[in-house]
Amino acid sequence: METTSEGPGPDAPTSAGTGTGISTSSGSDGFADGDADRATVVRRLREGMAVSVLSFPLTSFHEDGSLDADGYRAHVADRLAAGPGALFPACGTGEFFSLDEDEYRRVVTIAVEETAGRVPVVAGTGYGWAQALRFARIAEEAGADALLVMPHYLTPAPQDGLVAQVERIAAGTRLPLIAYQRGQVAYTAETVRRLAAVPGVIGLKDGHSDLDRLQRTVLAAPGDFLFFNGAATAEVQARAYAAVGVPAYSSAVHAFAPEIANAFLTALRAGDHGTVDKLLRDFYVPFVELRDRAPGYGVSLVKAAARLRGCPVGPVRAPLTDPSAAELAELKTLLATGLDLVGATL
Repeated sequence: METTSEGPGPDAPTSAGTGTGISTSSGSDGFADGDADRATVVRRLREGMAVSVLSFPLTSFHEDGSLDADGYRAHVADRLAAGPGALFPACGTGEFFSLDEDEYRRVVTIAVEETAGRVPVVAGTGYGWAQALRFARIAEEAGADALLVMPHYLTPAPQDGLVAQVERIAAGTRLPLIAYQRGQVAYTAETVRRLAAVPGVIGLKDGHSDLDRLQRTVLAAPGDFLFFNGAATAEVQARAYAAVGVPAYSSAVHAFAPEIANAFLTALRAGDHGTVDKLLRDFYVPFVELRDRAPGYGVSLVKAAARLRGCPVGPVRAPLTDPSAAELAELKTLLATGLDLVGATL
């Protein structure tokens, strides 16, 4: 069974205007009073990113594919007990792409309720800007602190179109936005500079791992713009990202083995390269190799590992597929190895 492994995350104090969504009051321009709220969200995210990993909880489903709200609530509570810097519900790991609007509302609401202001809650949104705004309004009503703008659906787009997409979302919500580049969305350094000038856009999650481009992007952006490493199994590239000025990262492993995720971060921040290398060699790299066997295993394996530890997360939804019995056996052995490395048990 998974044991709570309190991470280095902050015990962020609950205060008015934090952890309960952006204030609905406004000045004469409709957004003036939101500026202070956005500054508070940026500060709290920066504080959380400085001391812990960013946690992307899984969304729990029953065997028939319906939402398991109770299982999800328990899973979120366990993630929070492990001390993340922030919580990102209904994003890629949380199968945002498979949720309808009612399910999305329930998922974000539960995350906000369980978090109770301890850390920022950043909900996913996406598709075209019109649909993204429907999700954004739900997230506002649910009390989220910010939004992660997922890559738009299907089609490639020029840089001007990518900027316009984010501008339309930013203009229609009070919540601060973190843009996410992955798949068909790849921003140039100049585009990120433009995005940083859009009111309400506060940061970038990078999923491309093009470190040459990312270095130029970091240098082009304003100093208060947030960046974090959003590569699949981000720990594998954490040192390389830190070298170009992006030390913060999301951790899929935190969703099923926070003991490993927190031990890795502690070693990394302490400069304990021996421990970092051992965890990479004996756990993270083999996990990536297993993950790369099938499309979508970046979510499917994480869910399977959580189930192996007794977490009530259920199966993935189609079009994703769960690992085979043989792959589950490999995963169980690998997970036991990783936990043993940090003094924990399956």
